[in-house]
Amino acid sequence: MPETQKLLQKACSVSHYVTRVTNINPDWTSELLSQIDQPLDTEVFQRWQSQFANPSSDEEFNSQLRQLRRKMMVHLIIRDVNDLASLDEVVTSVTRFAEFTVSSALTYHTKNLEAIHGAPIGEETNTQQTLAIVGMGKLGGAELNVSSDIDLIFIYPEDGDTTGPRVIRNAEYFTRLGQRIIKSLNDVTGDGFVFRVDMRLRPHGDSGPLVASHAMLENYLVTQGREWERYAWMKARILTGEESGLYDLIKPFVFRKYLDYGAYSSIRDLHSQIRREVNRRDKTDDIKLGPGGIREVEFIAQIFQLIRGGRTPKLQVKSTRIALTEIASLGLLPEQTVDELSVAYHFLRRLEHRIQYLDDQQTQTLPRQPEDQHRLAMAMDCPSYDALLKELDTHRHLVSRHFEQVFIAPMDNASHPLDGIWLDCESQESTNDSLATLGFRDPDQTRQRLCSIRTSHRYLNLPTSCKRRFDLLIAPLIAVASKQPMPDITLTRLLSLMEAISRRESYLALLVEHPQTLQKLANLYGASPWVSEYLTSHPILLDELLDGRILYQAQDKEKLRQELNEALDEVAGDTEQIMQVLRHVHHTQVFRLAAQDLAGMHSVEALGDYLSDLADIILEACIPRCWKEIKQKHIEDPKFAVIGYGKLGGKEIGYATDLDIIFLYDDDHPDASENYARLAKRLSSWLTTPTAGGIVYELDLRLRPNGESGLLVSSVEAFTEYQSRAAWVWEHQALTRARFVAGDPLVGQQFDDIKLAVLTNHRDMAPLKTEVMEMRQKMHDAHPMKEGMFDVKHDAGGLIDVEFCVQYLVLALSPKHPELTRNSGNIALLNVAGLQGILPPGVALAASNAYRTLRHQQHILRLAGQQNNRIPEENLYQEQQAVKTLWQHVFGEVRA
Repeated sequence: MPETQKLLQKACSVSHYVTRVTNINPDWTSELLSQIDQPLDTEVFQRWQSQFANPSSDEEFNSQLRQLRRKMMVHLIIRDVNDLASLDEVVTSVTRFAEFTVSSALTYHTKNLEAIHGAPIGEETNTQQTLAIVGMGKLGGAELNVSSDIDLIFIYPEDGDTTGPRVIRNAEYFTRLGQRIIKSLNDVTGDGFVFRVDMRLRPHGDSGPLVASHAMLENYLVTQGREWERYAWMKARILTGEESGLYDLIKPFVFRKYLDYGAYSSIRDLHSQIRREVNRRDKTDDIKLGPGGIREVEFIAQIFQLIRGGRTPKLQVKSTRIALTEIASLGLLPEQTVDELSVAYHFLRRLEHRIQYLDDQQTQTLPRQPEDQHRLAMAMDCPSYDALLKELDTHRHLVSRHFEQVFIAPMDNASHPLDGIWLDCESQESTNDSLATLGFRDPDQTRQRLCSIRTSHRYLNLPTSCKRRFDLLIAPLIAVASKQPMPDITLTRLLSLMEAISRRESYLALLVEHPQTLQKLANLYGASPWVSEYLTSHPILLDELLDGRILYQAQDKEKLRQELNEALDEVAGDTEQIMQVLRHVHHTQVFRLAAQDLAGMHSVEALGDYLSDLADIILEACIPRCWKEIKQKHIEDPKFAVIGYGKLGGKEIGYATDLDIIFLYDDDHPDASENYARLAKRLSSWLTTPTAGGIVYELDLRLRPNGESGLLVSSVEAFTEYQSRAAWVWEHQALTRARFVAGDPLVGQQFDDIKLAVLTNHRDMAPLKTEVMEMRQKMHDAHPMKEGMFDVKHDAGGLIDVEFCVQYLVLALSPKHPELTRNSGNIALLNVAGLQGILPPGVALAASNAYRTLRHQQHILRLAGQQNNRIPEENLYQEQQAVKTLWQHVFGEVRA
């Protein structure tokens, strides 16, 4: 038996349809088998169609389409059941055939209608109008199954009239056109059908007009679009006609700008309706709608798309399989979970096709006839039907488990044991007793705080849906706060968050849908007022609490750089979106680091490195994008660099540190100074402009040559001249901590050369020492001591003393010890001084340890929300003495 006959025999053995069609059409079966090694695509369909004579009637045209479908189906089934075609090839081939037949029908009927009525012309633009046919569902997602119906929507741009002898309105013209297209595809004739056409997804469904104008569609989506329609329009894809802004109407309806956690309840409700219908019809063997079926995999993908698609364009894809891949790459689900879902989806879709191959029926229900069960097992390459069911049950069980984990039941309307505290907070005695029993130390004050919220205009005027979720959350928040070391303070901070998000239904929905986040929230709010204020100011970060794997994952500098650049590339050209991305990435990373810090994951040095790396990466990403927006730039790549000073230069950034920076360029073009000034201003604007998302950084530009009176940007030549001839000693002190941060590496290298030359310049040590000590005294006088307290930054024995000692040693001794010019941080430079004999090793070691401890203490004070740096003077006495000893060795002066 020829090899191709074996392929046909296998197909006939598993498909009544193939047997029936090939017996009726032996003439083209042989031709088809000779081409069976060729996948199907539009070119193949066009070649097949060209074999027909030009149709002389609608009936003949419709017959030709049906003959094409039979050839397509037989060709595809033979390839698929003989493992010559992948799942991707199968769904793509069917999708391309649907596109081809829809387009063919549109072309054919447009020509005939225009002969009668002329072309439709828009009354606003006076241009010819074309029908946009929108594919929905699996057709839109390019994942059509072999016996699927196709969901279509007909859209035309403008109202108006046709130009022919029999003038009609555009709406009537396109309605007639749509009706003829549907008839050509959907009607069952002696040749069968092409595709069953479902138009129920159009605006107003069956009760609405067959075609809709852009204006009608926009009005419908804005005023009447229902939640379930968002899932349908997510997959909308324009098959024919011009886009003409159609996607701009659809996108904001489907994808919200915020994280849309309200979508959970909508999909859960829709799933419940489907499950009830399945049970009512006893269709648990339906591998699409039954438990663990295709629809549950699709819902899992869609929930992440709906929630995050507005903020993460990568998720705005139409294919379920691609969506799952993106969900894994973004870390929204564990890779193993996505792998199991993808494998199950692949199995279920292959099984779905083989069920439909049996007799070309639009069904996803397992067959009940033993003969067909045997055929199905053979088509799936399983030894028996029981073995097939066993494999199917394994996949369905996994899908059901993952579905339940993703759509875990939220807080319901059932009463919480502590509801009375919130609902009856006016009852002073009973509420106070309840709060005291829970461990609240000032129950009456806490009760009054609850009452003030419950009687406030803000709460009383909340939308019903927000108020319902708000009420659901208060009792659980009281419960988790009561378990904190400071329950009253923790609850007060949590209530401030609730007030801040009370009208933000999506954030309330997030907490309701994920009650496990409340404990994490209480832990953070109880541990640090700074973190609680930060999160309350940026509630979009609540999303970070959902996945501990991500929240406590160590920062990967290269991965962060890549993700930021990808996110900015996706919104290129949209300044508002760029600024939003910068703020979101910055706030997210800072919050993650703060959470990790509270968990004891980082030393103070490591934290400074991470926060400094974040600033470097953001500045690095901004420069080329800001430059791209300069309209009359004189060069493709800017010869421009950002130089970091202070804590940025020393890689000792804290959570809310300003960035001390200057801008340098090396470019002799006449327009260079003006263009680089524009670049610097745009960069500053992107980072410092307050938006709904706050700011990224405050910038301090006063360390540039000549300070606030100097130019915003300096040429390398001018900077060299200034540092050599005009800079004050304190400016050279600042230079000891400066470093190239971002921009052109060649300009960065020139800065390094200038810095080295300045720092290794021989100085008269006596006047240098005097000037440094006088500057330190000025700073000390500006921050007078408070009796009984020690300022870990400004007081004698504090951080600034260490910094001045190191800066003096660098300026005084770098000519003899060039190792001191390395910008490796104060601790490392103290160790160098000890190793080189500049300082007694014990003094250097004690000072470096003291500096580390003082920085850690400053950091603790910041997390505790303390604006100053003061602690009781008896605290850290040993560290103060170590710093004072350092000062004495460096300057020969005993610190008081």
